[in-house]
Amino acid sequence: MTSSDFAGRSIGLNDVPDVPAAPAGSAIEVTEHPWRRRYTDEALLYLPRLFQMVDRNQYSPTYGSFDRSYWHYRTMDFPCGMYQEFVLPLALAHTHPFPDNPYYGVERVRELAMAGVHYARKSAHRDGSCDDYFPYERALGALVFSLHACTETLLVLGDRTPALLEFFMRRGDHLRAHNETGQLTNHQALAALALYNVYMLTGEDRFRKSSNEFVDIVRAWQSDEGWFQEYEGADPGYHSCTIAFLAKLFKKSKDEKLLDIMKPAVDFAWHFMHPDGSYAGEYGSRNTYHFYPHGFEVMAAYKPEAAQIADQFLDKGLPLRTRYFNDDDRMCAHYLYDWMQSYLDFSEVRSPQPLNDRPPYQKYFEKARIYVQNTGRYHAVLSLAKGGVLKVTTEDGPLYSDTGLIGRSTDGTVIVSHIVDDYEVKADLQTSKFSAAGRMCRRKSKLATPFTQIIFRLINLTLGRFAPNLLRSLLQKVLITGKKRTNYEFARDFEFLDDFVIIRSRMKKPPGSRKLESLHIASDATSIYVANSNVYQHSVLLPWRELSQMRDQVNTTGEGEHTLTIKPPKQRA
Repeated sequence: MTSSDFAGRSIGLNDVPDVPAAPAGSAIEVTEHPWRRRYTDEALLYLPRLFQMVDRNQYSPTYGSFDRSYWHYRTMDFPCGMYQEFVLPLALAHTHPFPDNPYYGVERVRELAMAGVHYARKSAHRDGSCDDYFPYERALGALVFSLHACTETLLVLGDRTPALLEFFMRRGDHLRAHNETGQLTNHQALAALALYNVYMLTGEDRFRKSSNEFVDIVRAWQSDEGWFQEYEGADPGYHSCTIAFLAKLFKKSKDEKLLDIMKPAVDFAWHFMHPDGSYAGEYGSRNTYHFYPHGFEVMAAYKPEAAQIADQFLDKGLPLRTRYFNDDDRMCAHYLYDWMQSYLDFSEVRSPQPLNDRPPYQKYFEKARIYVQNTGRYHAVLSLAKGGVLKVTTEDGPLYSDTGLIGRSTDGTVIVSHIVDDYEVKADLQTSKFSAAGRMCRRKSKLATPFTQIIFRLINLTLGRFAPNLLRSLLQKVLITGKKRTNYEFARDFEFLDDFVIIRSRMKKPPGSRKLESLHIASDATSIYVANSNVYQHSVLLPWRELSQMRDQVNTTGEGEHTLTIKPPKQRA
């Protein structure tokens, strides 16, 4: 049974168009659901941190900057443009009387939000672009996140300052002419949203047309299995971001063609909301736990699965603290405005059936090479695209997290089995047996030194200044998509039964290769650079498993194996 087998009633809310209703009694209508305020209760906890991060001194040259490492600690030599995204939570808190909102109508809050927008203009390059990780990067990600937030802030606050509108058009024109290297669909969806905001503020139709062109890219990069391309495959975390950005655009443009993109996307996402209220994980191509609920609130009027997903987050993810926490200074505001908008667009339709009541099912996404099984005893997600990365969850929490084999040879080389690659994959749904085999890769662990930073800055000021996309593509190959395969071979077999999972791991060392110093099955190891990975969710505290016996076998005979059985505890009465 799949998510499409569920039926529910669809009703419009705010600007969402009416759609035909299903039979009476198939959904629950409410006016003020007791869970609704959980979105803003959580978001408002973060506002004091944002007031600390922003330069509040009107006489300071960096007044309005949210990059505290630049203006306060002065450990950075350029301002990061991404931080100006933080203006939007302030604007929303000032404008809307959320429950127990102490910032509603406070003029200083509005002032700081506008100061942040003005600093985005002041700190931008002449072409309207901005930097993220290094000078002259002209990063599309930082550009679209901050452009969307700044334009939305003016829409929320009702401001039309001419200098800011000119800046938005300049930044929008740069975006129209320059895309980025790599396939990150969430950036394309956010570019479409940001450009539509520029159109709403200026009335210039070229931005609406360009918004549609970015939507076309999103559509082209969506698999017929529902998922969006994120570098080398499907990443359910970033997938939720893309749904949210498209839903925000849908509410503005009323373009019902967006529903054709979002409906199968919701079906895909439904499989990765776990029984404990956590979502996604290292089985995604970019290792993220992202969960943006706003898209599911908007889509609840069209897809009962979307209501199930949102309700699971509200019933478990927020109150039980099983949600992910992405709370460093760079990322802590990413989800704040999405929570606030989820409150504002809270669907009148909630799910008549909790997500945890879904019957047993299995689903294999052949193109994503991801398998999902729900037995009633446990919920498991297996990525064969990553050599066999597995998460097993129950309603009581994470039971098992496995990001593959990781070991260190005697010369210090770290090898892993979890890089996305063209592994030999077998999938048998009849027997629920799956396997992945291939070569292990060297783990990427590039760190900066004073010398390399000097060289890198020289490159930023020369080649990077005039060819930022070339430099970015080189960095992507070094830090993300490049694969340094070794001669160590591995194979992993997975068998899913009603009450337990059997995992068999094998490894082979070629003659003459270095011996292994250590070997583990990791619970949360990653190897590629992703800014929004390595955050906190309960599963990261599950133990790594030392495979000393398998290591000794490999060192002695050239081959070793290990078998592990994962069995959920007995169900509670």
